[in-house]
Amino acid sequence: MAATDIEPANNERTVVTHVDTAEVPSAEWGWSGESRRTFRIAGWIVAFILVAMIIGNHKGLVEDLYLVGFAALIVVILVRDTILRRKPR
Repeated sequence: MAATDIEPANNERTVVTHVDTAEVPSAEWGWSGESRRTFRIAGWIVAFILVAMIIGNHKGLVEDLYLVGFAALIVVILVRDTILRRKPR
C-alpha cells in the first residue's frame, strides 16, 4: 500500500454514520457534524442582542440601520431554514 492510501478504520462495534472515521475521528464514538438546533438558538440570541444594542449612547442613525439590517438578515436566514426543513424533499 502506498503512503498516500488511507486504511479503512477497523471498528469492533458498528457505528451508524455517513462519515468516514478516517476523515473524522470523532464519528467513531458517535459525534460528528454540527447541531442545527444549537445554531438556530444562537442565531435568535444574536439577532436579539443586535436589536438590543440600539439602546445606547450613540446619536447617529447609521449605526441603528446596520444593527437592524444585520438582525433582519439573520432572522430571514433562520425563517428560511425553518421553512426549508419542513418542506418534504
